Amino acid sequence: MMEVPHPTAGWEQVGEKFYRKTQLYTQVFDADLDLDNYIVAGAPYGGAVALYRDEEKLVAFAAGRPSKPSIDIYSCAGKLIRRIPWDKGSIKGLGWSEDEKLLVVTGDGTVRCYYDLQGDFTQFSLGHDADEIGVRSCKFYGHGLVALLNNNSLVSVSAYDEPRPKLLAQPPEGQVHSWSLVPPAYTLSRSVEVLLSIGQTIYVSDASECEDRFIDIGPFSHISISPNGKFVALYTKTGKAHVISSDFQTRLSEYVSKSKIPPQYFEWCGNDAVVIAWEDEVRLVGPGGSLARFYYDNGRIHILPDFDGVRVLANDTCDFLQKVPDVIEEVFRLGTDSPASILLDAVEQLEMQSPKADDNIQLIRSNLVEAVDTCVNAAGQEFSIHWQKQLLKAASFGKSVLDIYNSDDFVDMCETLRVLNAVRFFEIGLPLSYEQYQRLSPSGLIARLLNRREYLLALKVAGYLRLPTDKIYVHWASAKVRVGAEDDDTICRKIVDKLSGKPGISFEAIARAAYDEGRGRLATELLNHEPRAGRQVPLLLSMEEDEVALDKAIESGDTDLVYFVLHQLKRKLPLATFFRVISSRPTATALVEASARLGGGVVLGNVDEGHHAASHSYNQSGSGSTTTCEDTALLKDLYYQDDRRVDGSDVFVREALRQPEARTAADKLALAAKLLSDNAKENAFELSALKEATTLLRMQEAFDRDLHPETFTGLSVNQTVFKLIRLGYHGRAKKVQSEFKVTEKVAWWIRLQALVSKRDWSEIEDLASKNRKSPIGWEPFYTQVLQAGNQRLAATFIPKCAASGGLEPGATIGMYEKCGMRVKAAEEAVKFKDAEAWARLLEEAGRGTQEGREIERLGQSVFRR
Repeated sequence: MMEVPHPTAGWEQVGEKFYRKTQLYTQVFDADLDLDNYIVAGAPYGGAVALYRDEEKLVAFAAGRPSKPSIDIYSCAGKLIRRIPWDKGSIKGLGWSEDEKLLVVTGDGTVRCYYDLQGDFTQFSLGHDADEIGVRSCKFYGHGLVALLNNNSLVSVSAYDEPRPKLLAQPPEGQVHSWSLVPPAYTLSRSVEVLLSIGQTIYVSDASECEDRFIDIGPFSHISISPNGKFVALYTKTGKAHVISSDFQTRLSEYVSKSKIPPQYFEWCGNDAVVIAWEDEVRLVGPGGSLARFYYDNGRIHILPDFDGVRVLANDTCDFLQKVPDVIEEVFRLGTDSPASILLDAVEQLEMQSPKADDNIQLIRSNLVEAVDTCVNAAGQEFSIHWQKQLLKAASFGKSVLDIYNSDDFVDMCETLRVLNAVRFFEIGLPLSYEQYQRLSPSGLIARLLNRREYLLALKVAGYLRLPTDKIYVHWASAKVRVGAEDDDTICRKIVDKLSGKPGISFEAIARAAYDEGRGRLATELLNHEPRAGRQVPLLLSMEEDEVALDKAIESGDTDLVYFVLHQLKRKLPLATFFRVISSRPTATALVEASARLGGGVVLGNVDEGHHAASHSYNQSGSGSTTTCEDTALLKDLYYQDDRRVDGSDVFVREALRQPEARTAADKLALAAKLLSDNAKENAFELSALKEATTLLRMQEAFDRDLHPETFTGLSVNQTVFKLIRLGYHGRAKKVQSEFKVTEKVAWWIRLQALVSKRDWSEIEDLASKNRKSPIGWEPFYTQVLQAGNQRLAATFIPKCAASGGLEPGATIGMYEKCGMRVKAAEEAVKFKDAEAWARLLEEAGRGTQEGREIERLGQSVFRR
């Protein structure tokens, strides 16, 4: 059995810190693949590696290798994931986003974003005349990029989902020897900042200005920003490396490489050291110029930076170079006597059945909790499975000795390591460090597995970490409909059999993938299994399945969803077709009608001009000066298409009622009558009402003209009569009364109210004196006049009310009292022998007053014997 090397075997001391080189994979690429001829870009967090043949180098023809240009995507273990044919011109930028999207920028400013590892992409242009000026190079960060154009202009894209290319401040003219960028997360302005080596100095350009940092030790062939944005590393063309603070105020260290050949790579390894790499040599430079060297004998190497270290990629190996984590150093450093180191030694002694194990435990008992925690954390930082197990054994042994210990962190670490070891396996090729996994998150890791179509492992990881699996199944099914060679029925059956009963499955997403692939029938079949109508309907509309979408929306019972479909249909269909679609669906028709009554523009939008040709005579008068939100044009078209003449006439009537001019209102009513005239027998009542309304409008038009500035249009018959009497035009009022057969009782009521309104008391007295009887009785006269404040006149109607016989016995007492006539009220109380009312009146008048004495005199003969 091969002996497992001690963790310190690969350590190198750089200053006060230790760095380690961990071999991740061996035999990565074929021997005939010369990495020297390729541009290499690696995705962050141990992600995929993109290779593109360097266009500036001549390459000898090799049999068996494709002659056409391509972008080859590999895992870190050398497994080919995808080969993307490329014929879109010279590539000026090749990079990755934080979520493993491959970005390809061409010389004319075209940007392709491959959002998975299977060749699917979106495309946009940098604009700002990049196609004419040309792109020189590109730099990438988490979710954005910056392109340097040939005229030194800088174009920034801050998001790939919604790209909005923006120009940064223009740097000065001159040769740009090298450049780099500071991501927005690490700048005070929260805008990307670009550092450019021009002349002897560094310029910093952001969204608003370009500043000279007055560094006079250039020009610089390489510029690199530390992962935390606090430090800048500069490499001069004379072979000197400088590290300064990002504000350019402090020079921290300097290193002289003594190499006349410029390095291929100049990158940060974490935040404490800089990697300088040539074709076969890697130098690790720490604070104060401290140095470690690593040599590679078998071909060209490439450096792939990450936030906690760098990957060194060669044909025969893939290594990870990083600072030794503090917990690992605490456990394994030579000569250490930390509690965690002693605990690890104790478990080794226990395996050898040595009593020294117990001695070690007793030695660190006071620090045992700390030792257990350190061993757990150190296990997460180890790539070697053997040492992971040893550290976890030590932690398990330590916590078994403790009386109380929370094992949650121990259990979580065991689960995490099982996941990390599974994805680090060479067939998967995701060599995540523990810190990278923490940043990427479990959901991010599953997304990367899905991009590689490692569905079984993704399901196992999700199940093990108790994460939802619906997105995994949907991704599998979407890939199935895209690349499956079976017929639609077979694929649909397989997908439904596999996914039925699974929680949270969105068949709409799968159906959309099928539709995008041109498999409309399969998409429709899959949508039938989507239980949520709100997800079915939008896709059905996109598929031009309009009537099916409407039926699904109606079946859902969701009114908002039905309105959404109706709105979409009305926008894209001719009006006649739209009405034909809804005519067989009463629910849809009712909602369209309700929407139009409330204001069709709110829900269904305005009716387009030109849609009314078929119903020109129906709408010939136009909508007039409408002051309500009702969409009369839509209602007219709807009723015309459905031959609902009575409802159509109602629209004209409502329009007529809103017209300020009598002539226009009369025209509207004439149109309403015309609609009903085809079936005069059934619509006799409506026609009669419209005729009367038209007659009233004609008369009101005459009144408006003759009695200007008074206006009568819009008033009812009763209101018209009322206003005429109030204005003193009794003859005209009688003409209206006669024309519309206003009953005598109603006429008397209107006349009384009008006379009271104008306070024409003499006319009221004259009316009462000339008529012994009133069709409405005399009580209304008493009430109306009293309410108007004329108590004297109101009192004259009390005897008439009493004579008519319509009053309750003794009611006249209260009536006289309301008129302020207590003596008359007392007479009535004596008359009806109402002692209680008489006594109340006496008390209210006061015995010492003349009115009181008169009331007392009236009651003496009846109530005081």
